[in-house]
Amino acid sequence: MTDNKKKYRTLCAVETSIPLFSQAWWLDATAGEGGWDVILVEKSDAIVASMPYVARKRYGLTIIGQPALTQTLGPWLRESGGKYSTRLAQEKERLQALIAHFPPFANYNQNWHWQMDNWLPFYWNGFSQTTRYTYILHDLTDENTLWQGLRENIRTDIKKASNRFKLRVRDDLSIDDFLALNRMTFARQDMNLPYTEGFVRNLDQACVEKKSRKIFIAEDENGCRHAGVYIVWDKNAAYYLMGGSDPALRNSGATSLCMWEAIKFAATVSQRFDFEGSMLEPVEKFFRAFGAQQTPYFTVSKTTSRALKLVQFLRKLKAAG
Repeated sequence: MTDNKKKYRTLCAVETSIPLFSQAWWLDATAGEGGWDVILVEKSDAIVASMPYVARKRYGLTIIGQPALTQTLGPWLRESGGKYSTRLAQEKERLQALIAHFPPFANYNQNWHWQMDNWLPFYWNGFSQTTRYTYILHDLTDENTLWQGLRENIRTDIKKASNRFKLRVRDDLSIDDFLALNRMTFARQDMNLPYTEGFVRNLDQACVEKKSRKIFIAEDENGCRHAGVYIVWDKNAAYYLMGGSDPALRNSGATSLCMWEAIKFAATVSQRFDFEGSMLEPVEKFFRAFGAQQTPYFTVSKTTSRALKLVQFLRKLKAAG
């Protein structure tokens, strides 16, 4: 284990502002203990900036990114006081120091946490940025306010699921019960799972050990399971990580019911609920209907390999044609 990783593990154990997906234990579970590394910037024996990453070889080229089911990585900067101009100057200095310690790479691509909203030093160093959006409920303190914030169709679905279909939401079922529903969702779209089930089970075990996940599955009186929602959390935010539903039972309102139960539970363990919004229009419409606030985040990238640049250019031409 590198000295940087040892220091970073110690930092993660005490620094609660580091987002869940950047925590060392999460990276161990998703990339393997030896499958990730971290860049650190230190000042006066204190870590003031960090940037975990996963580097993989593809066709002999080094690709820097993030593991499956890891919604964001990117830089973390220690909060500092002082004037706004002073804070910006510190951010510039620390981000430039992170860039200076990048390992050689052919391609870099990471989603940054929405709270990291300054990528200007990366722009000055030849990186590009795409703005994406998530949806976040920033205040979970008042259940009635949350209920009133739901669009009418979501409230109707929740009532339909409970009253007409007599669904109850269980939180005592296993990861295999959830995966059965998750698998159906991808099969309905004629898609393969974007991760192996072994990968999910390993991540689930790590989350159970950290007491940071819960599964919500809607079941009817006959024991048929309609839909499921999988969330993870830390003290700052709960995240909708995965979902699944039985295509034959999609009209029961079960997904809305599970999501509502997940939000209510999140209020007991965290400050926010992050839907990890999709750029797909139907998914965005569903998340927005829960009254969440559209929140931008950055995908920052850079390609240094001429061969990869050519491949990317040809892909754009093909997509445009």
